[in-house]
Amino acid sequence: MAKFSEELPNDLIKQFQNLEIGAKKMMENMTRAGAEVVYRNVKSNMKSSFKDSSKLEPYLKITKVYNTKDGSINTKVAFYGYYKEKERTYTRKVKQNEYTYDGIPVPLIIRAREYGSSSGEAKKPFFRKSFKKAEIEKAMLKEQEKFLPKE
Repeated sequence: MAKFSEELPNDLIKQFQNLEIGAKKMMENMTRAGAEVVYRNVKSNMKSSFKDSSKLEPYLKITKVYNTKDGSINTKVAFYGYYKEKERTYTRKVKQNEYTYDGIPVPLIIRAREYGSSSGEAKKPFFRKSFKKAEIEKAMLKEQEKFLPKE
């Protein structure tokens, strides 16, 4: 009767153990690397859509790496905050209540530039153009190789 037995190489076993231990950290670093690529692209593309993009650059942020309800690992690149042209707050009265706000929401400005507005502003997309799949995947794979070196 024929008999067969096989053993996995020790280095392959060690690689699987390291993958199990560092999988979450690896995924977090990979999404962060992809987000940093998008962040750089957005900053460079903003210059073509705005006369003076330096005023809005401080509002562009990369979030912390976070887990979603479905178990995914995400990192966002987005605009946050209120743009203040002058140092004053605006107050308006709506149905006997006063609301105070500190300027124009930056995401509103970005959306108007990206998709156009009803007041006649033409669309000048720059955010959507920043998501270049090949560049993002390359950065993520480069980060993956730090955890899983090719031998």
